[in-house]
Amino acid sequence: QVQLVESGGGLVQAGGSLRLSCAASGRSVSSGVMGWFRRAPGKEREFVAAITWRSGITTYSDSVKGRFTISTDNAKNTVYLQMNSLKPEDTAVYYCAARVDWSPRLRDVSGYDYWGQGTQVTVSS
Repeated sequence: QVQLVESGGGLVQAGGSLRLSCAASGRSVSSGVMGWFRRAPGKEREFVAAITWRSGITTYSDSVKGRFTISTDNAKNTVYLQMNSLKPEDTAVYYCAARVDWSPRLRDVSGYDYWGQGTQVTVSS
């Protein structure tokens, strides 16, 4: 089992920045994939960003590309999502996700085995 705990959410004005953290514990994810998803009010959960643990290969949704950056700290078993130039439409609950091995299904929720509880991000206009 893998336990994931998100932190760093909050209220920020449009144009501001937040950094989300996701700490992983339990079974090792060092050979796998970490991802961030979000669910806005009244909408389905959608892909935001993902990173392969060993190689550092990243992928982003078009809506956040150039504004958000995903990264890992292997020593801390932690993945980060740096969010800059935030927009009101970024308001959502953000979820950390993990799988312990490689999969090409990095951009859909079915490609992940473990999920955190989520952290609220609210961007005011």
